[in-house]
Amino acid sequence: MSRVPPHSEHLCRYFQAAMDILARPWNGLIIAALHAHGELRFSEIGGLIDIADRMLSERLKELETRGLLERVVDGGPPVRVSYRLTEIGQGFGEAHKGLSKWGRELVP
Repeated sequence: MSRVPPHSEHLCRYFQAAMDILARPWNGLIIAALHAHGELRFSEIGGLIDIADRMLSERLKELETRGLLERVVDGGPPVRVSYRLTEIGQGFGEAHKGLSKWGRELVP
């Protein structure tokens, strides 16, 4: 197996960091939903992408830990919890456009 040339190693590292996030089931759709609709509550995200509550909870925690979204708690009453993209998460917008365009070319 050939090694990545040193001058392009940084490109592979950055690309792989993004793919590690998007390759996890549901992550891309969650980020896309928040990008398209802005701040959303848990049930709104689940309704948009038809994901099981347990899986959604796991993915939201993971994306929050990675710094892509933040959990917003409104003390109420009633207490309301919603999610929104961080600045890093909003960087997904351009990638989403490119991936969607490419996807349209792939689907007959």
